[in-house]
Amino acid sequence: MAWIPEDVRSVLERLEMAGYEAWCVGGCIRDLRLGKSPEDWDVTTSARPEEISASFGELARPTGARHGTVTVRTGVRDVEVTTFRTDGVYLDYRRPEHVFFTRSLEEDLGRRDFTINAMAMDLRGQLRDPFGGVEDLAAGVLRCVGRPDQRFQEDALRLLRGLRFLSRLGLTAAPDTDAAIHEHRTLLEAIAPERIQAELRRLLCGDDAAQVLRTYPDVVAVFWPEISPMIGFDQHNRHHCFDVWEHTLHALEVVAPDPVLRYAMVLHDIGKPACFTMDPWGNGHFRGHPAVSKALADDMLRRLRLDNATRESVLRLVEWHDRDIPRTERGVLRALRALGEQDLRRLFAVKRADNLAQAPEYRGVQAEIQKAEEILDQALAGGACWSLRQLAVRGGDLVSMGYQGRAIGQMLETLLDAVEDGTLPNEKEALLEYARHAEGANETGDRDGEPSGSGRIQ
Repeated sequence: MAWIPEDVRSVLERLEMAGYEAWCVGGCIRDLRLGKSPEDWDVTTSARPEEISASFGELARPTGARHGTVTVRTGVRDVEVTTFRTDGVYLDYRRPEHVFFTRSLEEDLGRRDFTINAMAMDLRGQLRDPFGGVEDLAAGVLRCVGRPDQRFQEDALRLLRGLRFLSRLGLTAAPDTDAAIHEHRTLLEAIAPERIQAELRRLLCGDDAAQVLRTYPDVVAVFWPEISPMIGFDQHNRHHCFDVWEHTLHALEVVAPDPVLRYAMVLHDIGKPACFTMDPWGNGHFRGHPAVSKALADDMLRRLRLDNATRESVLRLVEWHDRDIPRTERGVLRALRALGEQDLRRLFAVKRADNLAQAPEYRGVQAEIQKAEEILDQALAGGACWSLRQLAVRGGDLVSMGYQGRAIGQMLETLLDAVEDGTLPNEKEALLEYARHAEGANETGDRDGEPSGSGRIQ
């Protein structure tokens, strides 16, 4: 008997008891064949939407009845139950204008994107695989159901879905599918940025993301044309044995599948072609490329509607990826203060990957990165003060001394600087004494360029 969760089995059983066919379908069957635990369970059935609703009563809600989908609440998860159907004409490269319900499972499977997603299995483990999905999975092949041209013209997002499967499942596209992906890539122009971003994120976090980008840069360039100048761009620099694009892909391969890290590696050198200069000796230079890369990356990520938190972390890493961090407690704590612990650790990962993608004789930087991370570990273990929330004084302490407005924040930053520099201990009395002295010194002068008295209560 096939392994199907009990709550999903109950959905299949109820439909069968009502006299209908019911099958688990699509990605869940693919994942089972790969020995993976499915993330989602979808069911297809010969029952019409109103018949599905009647079978499940108040547990059912029509979430896409026009396209035959009813969502059934099992108490464990929501299961989408969709009527066998064929699709009408696609007018927007995304969804059919009309669907036609059918009693044939094979007709339903025939409208799906790839053979590996066109398999179905019933309660007893009986498999329906009319298009050879099992064989393609075993051979590591991604193949469209039917004609690739038709499949991609129906739904252009399938182009990126296909690349995502190549990246995450380690597949290779069948020749006709591969050719159609390249040929129809511009159809992605019709797809909403949010949908592109969702597929791209998953693609980039696959084990084979670098190879997919190496094979299909023309597809990615449809929505990110900024990558095109990187391809084949000779760096003319002894530190680099790869062109800018190959350097990027080698760096991408060695960072963890964290979306922030993967985005950062793809974008960290995006500004290099625009910054290239060559000196009289034939050496290439890219002065200022982190700032240019950051500006380009910001625009690229905004176009795809990336969430603000992820975008801001990526931009910090792009901006800092080439910046030297002194291997001293002070240097590391300054970086920690600017980036926060999570992004500083990500920065170390970015620097490692960036260095590993350089010429072999210049990869000795790895030891320096390790040293910086060890300093960070020791400082945090020792309770080092690196943020205002760890400072022994608070804004209220300064208010009671007469500080107000911007002067409060300015003095807190000054005190934190002094603690980081080691000129003051992180002790309340010592910090307040310093603040009193600074206040007295400024009673007849100015504080940070402001007129006398502007920062404290008179």
